[in-house]
Amino acid sequence: MPKHAIEANFDGLVGLTHNYAGLSWGNVASKANVSAVSNPKQAALQGLAKMKQLADRGYVQGILPPHERPHIPTLKGLGYNGSDEQILAAVARDNPVLLSAVASASCMWTANAATVSASADTHDHRVHFTPANLNAKFHRSIEHVVTGRVLRAIFSDEAYFAHHHALPPVSQFGDEGAANHTRLCASHGEPGVELFVYGDVAFDDEAPAPTRFPARQTLEASRAIARLHGLDDNHAVFAQQNPAAIDAGVFHNDVIAVGNANVLFYHQQAFLDEDRLLADISARLKGAQLEAIRVPEADVPLADAVASYLFNSQLLSAADGMVLAVPAECREIPSVSRYLDGLLASGGPITAVEVFDVKQSMRNGGGPACLRLRVVLRDDELKAMHHGVLMTDSLYQHLTAWVQAHYRDRLSQDDLSDPMLLDESRRALDELTGILGLGMIYDFQH
Repeated sequence: MPKHAIEANFDGLVGLTHNYAGLSWGNVASKANVSAVSNPKQAALQGLAKMKQLADRGYVQGILPPHERPHIPTLKGLGYNGSDEQILAAVARDNPVLLSAVASASCMWTANAATVSASADTHDHRVHFTPANLNAKFHRSIEHVVTGRVLRAIFSDEAYFAHHHALPPVSQFGDEGAANHTRLCASHGEPGVELFVYGDVAFDDEAPAPTRFPARQTLEASRAIARLHGLDDNHAVFAQQNPAAIDAGVFHNDVIAVGNANVLFYHQQAFLDEDRLLADISARLKGAQLEAIRVPEADVPLADAVASYLFNSQLLSAADGMVLAVPAECREIPSVSRYLDGLLASGGPITAVEVFDVKQSMRNGGGPACLRLRVVLRDDELKAMHHGVLMTDSLYQHLTAWVQAHYRDRLSQDDLSDPMLLDESRRALDELTGILGLGMIYDFQH
């Protein structure tokens, strides 16, 4: 008999160096706002407000901490020597793009942190975690070590949780984490179907591929993770993303599709072979019928879907249906707003739309879904994890005061070389690990 389980969301707490460097080629919003002045304090408070709002609705909401930035160990590994101040000055003079990369707060988008498989699907009936190597972008490729430490600190009981190393950091195994992974099921505690969406077939030069922007997830990486997690053919489906969508700025599948329980909500141009994908899922989905909500190009042009991040929304189970948690931009673009009104009037499984203000994140190309990592947990698994990272009224108040005390409300690219920013960040993060009870997870703490 299936055990009761919930889907917890673990959001990335926005870091102290949140800035707009435009480092992510293929992410239209990121490029559009390059060099704009950011507001790290506002970004962090917006993220916390989103977490609190969902926690208040009864969802299990967790927090993943930001990483140490600028990351001096990376610069030392690239040959920069001297004091931290000397290193920052040298790299700012010699290679400001490199400084932007090691100062990026991109770990806030925890949909890319890892791929997580539910224990109901895996061969050993444990929850499996594989940090994403993110090797398509240098600034993100340096994240997986600390991400792994954080996940191990939170989910430490080996009786319930299994942790894997990131895949080899080469193009054939490019892995972008849960942004290209969706779990569909009758209920969270029952065996489900894990959908892996890839953009590139690394060893097949004849396979369809984008021509303008790079595909970041490979079929080989997705298959490797499925093997590591012990997913057999009954629990894994692989589908190729439409290359035309990637070239339109859909750099991850979660920019054009989102799923929850037995519902898959997606744009007409999301998948290369839509009919085969739906048939593969339907053949494996037990205990429920797949409800596919296909958004036609005629209703929401792909450009509007990308600009609004309609599909980079959270689809959440509720007592009376499902809630679609959307960024505010969805109500600012007429075609998207009209579609949402029609969706609510249709009598389908999505019965509510809730709007979130995450503009600081959206300007770098990350909506509500980018900010969260989903982890399906049975009651005993939830009990076994570290609870210090779960949102409560007390923790929200504590973290809000922490942000107010430590974050700047204005940050430009020129500020990244300020040694005071590094010092401020380290002192804040050292305090944060105490608040969350995570121990020494940062390099500077050792």
